[in-house]
Order: sequence, then C-alpha cells, then structure tokens
Amino acid sequence: MLDEIGTIRRQFSAHQTLEGRIDQVFEAMKEIGFEALIYDYTPVPYDLDGGIMIPSLLKLRNISEDMREYWFDRGYFRIDPVQQVALRTSAPFFWSYDRDADTLINRFMSDDTVPVTRFLNERDMSTGVTVPVHMPRGDYATVTGIRFGVNSDFEHHALRYIADFNLLAHVFHEAAYSLFDAEALRVGKVRLTERERECLRHSADGLSAKEISRIINRSVPTVVMHLNAAAKKLGARNRTQAVVRATHYRLLEDRPSYNF
Repeated sequence: MLDEIGTIRRQFSAHQTLEGRIDQVFEAMKEIGFEALIYDYTPVPYDLDGGIMIPSLLKLRNISEDMREYWFDRGYFRIDPVQQVALRTSAPFFWSYDRDADTLINRFMSDDTVPVTRFLNERDMSTGVTVPVHMPRGDYATVTGIRFGVNSDFEHHALRYIADFNLLAHVFHEAAYSLFDAEALRVGKVRLTERERECLRHSADGLSAKEISRIINRSVPTVVMHLNAAAKKLGARNRTQAVVRATHYRLLEDRPSYNF
C-alpha cells in the first residue's frame, strides 16, 4: 500500500501546475470507470449562520462550465444533497438522484433541492461517487467522479473500486493543495488588508486602540480607522463582533502548509 501511495504521489509531482495535476487525476479516474470530475475546496465549511459556504475553488473536467454559475451564483452548492452528506462523513460514498435509488443523499432530498436534481438529471449526471476530504484545521474538499446516464450496474462497479478512488482522491488533494494560490485559500468575498488583519489580531488579544498604535507605530485615529474598516467589511456591529467573525473565517491566521 505504501509503495502504491508513493507511486501515485510521484505521478502527480511530475506536473508543476494545479491544472496539470487535475488532468492527471482525471485520467486515472477514467481508468476505473468515471467519465467526469468535480473538485471543490472550501477553507471554512459553514458560515456564521450555519449555512454551507460556497467553495473558493471549483474545478471541472468533462462538465459544462455552466455548472459554475448554478453552484456559485445561484447557490446550488448550499442545497446540494451530496454536499450535505459529504460534510457529515469522512468515508467515500456512492450517490444517485434516481428517485427509486436508495443512497445516502435520499434523506436530504426535498422540495428545496429539486433545482439541483433537475440540473443534474437534465445533464445525465445523476450518479457518482464522492470522496470527502476533511483537513486538520477544518478545510474541506470533495473529489467527485461522475458516470453519465442511468446504468443499473454502475453502483456495483463503483463500490468495487471505491477504495481505490478514495486513495487516489486523498493523494491527489495533497498534491493539489500544495499549488493553491491565495485566492483559493481565501474565505468568501471578505478581503482584509494586512494592516486591518494586524490591528484585529491585537484587538483579539485584548489590546486597546492606544496600545495597538504603540505597537504598530501609527496614530490612534489610524488604528481606529483600520478596525472600523475591517468591521464594515465583515458586516460586524462592533470591534468584538469583528474579531469573532474574522476568527471564524480564519482571516487572522497565516495559512500553513499541510504535511500529510
């Protein structure tokens, strides 16, 4: 098994770009029966209201790019039953939007999820396998393989290779994550300047604006300006709420490199 992991790692490392590593995993997925790939990454799974966050990265192979508009702009990602299951498990799972199928997503299907079902069925993307990847700090990704059309034998085939796909997906994500740019690692649309983050970090430590001004060698009004600007961007009513929100969205920490 360790030799196999090492071989897969070396195959991904041969590609120096994220797109190249995604192409590599897609080629490997096709060898075990999948016809399309969906790969997404979210730095923080849930927003402050408990809703599913829209991912900061979505990569598709052999799938129309209009999926990006529906899943991002129209919010289908938030109501996708596959994501509901993936957030609750670390095990790979087979799913089907066939109304007669009995898979894990059934309990999350409702009138609210009909748009997702319709979109996928209209594009013959009603069956697949998803591998959830839950990272040490709460980062979250899914690697999904799709089989087009309705094929009663596909579930048996998919379950036969699900362990191989699980291994492939995790090693792939390790390789992909190492090439993420700053945009992929950001949460949502909140963008704090380095000075705003610095002032909020000190505020989180209980320091007053006057104390912060001494540390960063700026005037008190300047510190207040940065704190107020950060609070406005975060939709916070005050400095305390701004710190809570920035902490939840992990905007006050430097993103580490993970060693798997």
